[in-house]
Amino acid sequence: QVQLVESGGGLVQAGGSLRLSCAASGRTFGNYAMGWFRQAPGKEREFVAVISWGRRATTYYADSVKGRFTISRDNAKNTVYLQMNSLKPEDTAVYYCARAPGVSIATGEYDYWGQGTQVTVSS
Repeated sequence: QVQLVESGGGLVQAGGSLRLSCAASGRTFGNYAMGWFRQAPGKEREFVAVISWGRRATTYYADSVKGRFTISRDNAKNTVYLQMNSLKPEDTAVYYCARAPGVSIATGEYDYWGQGTQVTVSS
């Protein structure tokens, strides 16, 4: 069984930074792509960023966060990170990490999800 546990959310002022972490259990962490999604109240869950597995991991970002957010992973620690800089009030949402067999922006391609961590950005 795979478990994903997010942490690092909180309340921050606009322009500030947060780093989210997602710790994964299971020995197959390194063989999967890991993604971050978010869901604001009343809105559908949306793609934020994804990172492939492998030593030369590739990354892909939603246009809304490109240049502000950075996804990274430490396979030795079974952890994926999301560094969020220049935060905006519209970034307020519950952030989820998830696992997929390959790089994808589609929620349906992800088979395991964390419970989410709240990020609130005040103006």
